[in-house]
Amino acid sequence: MADTVHRPGLDAQGHIRREGSLARVPPAFRPVVSAARERLADTFGTRLNGAYLYGSVPRGTTHAGRSDLDLLVTLHGDPTARDRNATQGLEERLDDEFPEVDGVGTLLYARERVLSGLERHDLGWFVSCLCTPLSGEDLAALLPRYRPDALLARETNGDLALLLPRWRERIAAADGTEEARRPLVRFMSRHLVRTGFTLVMPRWNGWTSDLTEMAEVFGLYYPQRAARMRAAAALGREPSGDPAVLASYVDELGPWLAGEYARVHGVKAPRPD
Repeated sequence: MADTVHRPGLDAQGHIRREGSLARVPPAFRPVVSAARERLADTFGTRLNGAYLYGSVPRGTTHAGRSDLDLLVTLHGDPTARDRNATQGLEERLDDEFPEVDGVGTLLYARERVLSGLERHDLGWFVSCLCTPLSGEDLAALLPRYRPDALLARETNGDLALLLPRWRERIAAADGTEEARRPLVRFMSRHLVRTGFTLVMPRWNGWTSDLTEMAEVFGLYYPQRAARMRAAAALGREPSGDPAVLASYVDELGPWLAGEYARVHGVKAPRPD
């Protein structure tokens, strides 16, 4: 039965294996990764606790000119507006200088927040399982091992209902061009596919970060919505700027998924922000 099979992505004890490695970074992306490491150290100095890669670059599944560079930074102390402005400038320079990447994004968090009890099964899990250490302290050593259970499902993606109003605002604020809508389609497609996957993750009993596989796993349990999720996975890789897609996400697929998620796993614990 699906409930008892240990799927790929788990170790022999049933814990989610950490994905990604610096050894898997494709040669074409190593210069931008090296530059990011050096510039983060220059930007934050002694306040830098650690830097990580996540996403396709450390998994070695990049496409030159189409893949983005995803970074997570932990600081000693809460990030400030000045920190965020400096980070935005760093991202823009890296994106301009290295044509291999199509955008650079950086998540900034205080070390204390990542290690907090509230974030144990969200940010803590993310750093421990989905982030590859680039420099500084690796907080995974201070965090538990994680299983693909209902608690993890609830705390990672059990807040979709709260996000949908913000998504509607972002869609309304976009300038109405294909170019402006395309990043929204990519972001929202990926988020919905990952949420659909974690909805069924405890039943499937495994882990994957591959959008296509996530959609296929979801379809095992919700065959009537499998085609919609496969389409979202495709748009997460090759987005269009179709306004009808965005409308369907916030008016149809998103609300259904948020309601089903709450029914199955409950709602994510509230965060201060």
